[in-house]
Amino acid sequence: MSAVVPYRRRVVDDELDQLLGSLPAIALEGPKGVGKTRTALERARTVHRLDDPAELAVAQADPRRLLEGAPPVLIDEWPRLPEVWDLVRRAADDGATPGSFLLTGSGIPDPPPTHSGAGRIVSVRMRPLALSERLGGSSVSLIELLAGTRAPVTGTTHVGLSDYTEEVLASGLPGLRSLSGRARRLQLEGYLQRIVDRDIPDDAGVSIRNPAALRRWMTAYAAASSTTASFETIRDAASAGHDSKPSRNATQAYRDALARVWVLDEVPAWIPSNNRLSELGQAPKHQLADPALAAQLLGVQASTLLSGASSGPTVARDGTLLGALFESLATQSLRIYAAHNEANVKHLRTARGRQEVDLIVERADGDVVAVEVKLTRTVSDGDVRHLRWLKDKLGDRVLDQIIITTGPQAYRREEGIAVIPLALLGP
Repeated sequence: MSAVVPYRRRVVDDELDQLLGSLPAIALEGPKGVGKTRTALERARTVHRLDDPAELAVAQADPRRLLEGAPPVLIDEWPRLPEVWDLVRRAADDGATPGSFLLTGSGIPDPPPTHSGAGRIVSVRMRPLALSERLGGSSVSLIELLAGTRAPVTGTTHVGLSDYTEEVLASGLPGLRSLSGRARRLQLEGYLQRIVDRDIPDDAGVSIRNPAALRRWMTAYAAASSTTASFETIRDAASAGHDSKPSRNATQAYRDALARVWVLDEVPAWIPSNNRLSELGQAPKHQLADPALAAQLLGVQASTLLSGASSGPTVARDGTLLGALFESLATQSLRIYAAHNEANVKHLRTARGRQEVDLIVERADGDVVAVEVKLTRTVSDGDVRHLRWLKDKLGDRVLDQIIITTGPQAYRREEGIAVIPLALLGP
C-alpha cells in the first residue's frame, strides 16, 4: 500500500482560510489536474463527488441532498449538475453560515447557471503551481514591490537557463511533477486529448464537430503564446496546408469552449482610468493555462528550445519560442502572487506596438508595478527603455519597475529598476 503524500500548502491556501471564515460559499475554479479537489479536501468535512456516476445519479434524483452534512460541504465537479449552483446560492440567501460550502469545477456549463451567484458564491481561481511553490521559497516579495517603497531586493540563485527550460516542460500540474521524459509527454498528450474528447463536452456542455480542427487551432494558439496575434492570424496558422479555413464562428466556438474549461488564460490589456496614455491596444495577450501544454502541442523538447529553434505553425513574435514560454511561466507565477495580494495582472501595448510593457500588476487603487520579462542573465539599458517610458508618462502611479530574468542575483540598478531572477520572486 502506497503512503499518502502529505499536503503541501499553496499560495491560495491563505486566501481560502481567510474567506472561509467570512463567506458562506466559495467556488474553486481552474483546469483539470490543478489541485482543486486536493486543496478543498484539506477543509471539507462532507464530500460529494459528482464525477462518480453513482453519486451523480443519486444527486440527480434528489439534488437537495447535496446541501446536507457537516460543513464545509464539498461538492466536487459541480458543473456535472449545474442546478447545484442555484441551490447553493439560495442556501446562502437563506442565511448559510460562513464556511458552509466549497464547490470545485473544471468548466463553466453551457448554458451557465440561471444566476451568477454574485455576492453569494465567491469564485477563487486556481492555477498550476507557481515557480516558488515548485522550488520552495523566494527572497523578493510582490507585496513589498506593491507597497511602492522601492526597498532593496536581494538574493542569489543557482537556477539557470536549463532549469527554467525544464520547468517550462515539467508542468505545474501537481500530478505530473514526478514524471519526466516519455512518461511525462504521454501524460500531457493524454491531458490534451481528454480536453477535446471529454472535458469540453462533459464540463462545458459544448459539442465539437471537428476535433482535428480544434487541435490544430490549439497548436496555433500555443505558437502565439505571449503575443497579441489576432485571431485571424491564429486561424490562418491553424489552417496552413489545408484546403479550407474554419469560419470565424467556428474559431470563436473553439476559443469559447477552451475558455470554459480554463485552458485559455489570456492576459487582458491594461486600459487605466484617467488615461494619460494615448492609442493603447486592447487585444489580449495569449497564454495557455500551463506552458507545458503549449510545448507539448508544438512538439518541442529541451534541446529544441535551447537551440533557439521553433516548431509547429508560424506566428510572428519578438524573440525565440523559449523566450515566449519563459514569459508564460513568469506570467503564470505572477498571477498567483498578484491574486494573493488582491491585485490583477494585465499587459500594455500601444496600438502600433511602439511601446509595450510585458505585464502590469495593478492594485485596486489603480497604481501599478510594471514588469518586463527577459530571457537573459544580464540587463542592458535597452531592456529597460519601456519601463522608463511608462514611468515618465505616469509618474508616481508606477509603484515600482522590475525586470524578471534568468540571472543569478536580485538587485536594483542605479536608476532604481529592480532586476529579479524568476526563481527569487514570490508572493
